[in-house]
Amino acid sequence: MDRFFKEAINQAKKGLLEGGIPIGSVIVHKGTILGRGHNKRVQKGSVVLHGEMDAFENAGRQEAKVYKESTIYTTLSPCPMCTGAILLYGIPRVVIGENMTFLGAEDHLRAHGVEVIVLNDEECIKMMKDFIADKPELWNEDIGEE
Repeated sequence: MDRFFKEAINQAKKGLLEGGIPIGSVIVHKGTILGRGHNKRVQKGSVVLHGEMDAFENAGRQEAKVYKESTIYTTLSPCPMCTGAILLYGIPRVVIGENMTFLGAEDHLRAHGVEVIVLNDEECIKMMKDFIADKPELWNEDIGEE
């Protein structure tokens, strides 16, 4: 397993242990992790801190060219908000753990020339299926469902 993807999974597990939603992400530039993050909506009472957004926040300000040479790893298919941030900063490659429990805006990424790699990782699928079964109300809140 790719060490960067493994770190995204570690971030998802960290979020789960904190009582949050198990989605993790890392942003990598030329073999170095710029930012790592996990969904902190529950922990911080935030409306925007999805895993990818937390990774961006933790990466801090970067020159535009840095993001344009980076890859973002995420354990779950990115929602429209996270997809927007990926496109805004010009990240050319997204590695997704799974899209079976939630299919985000992957077509939108592809339509804008982003390379999208879906791993359909069994650990990610099980983690999300278990979480959704255990806390459906929290999951529905996270994705804007009733």
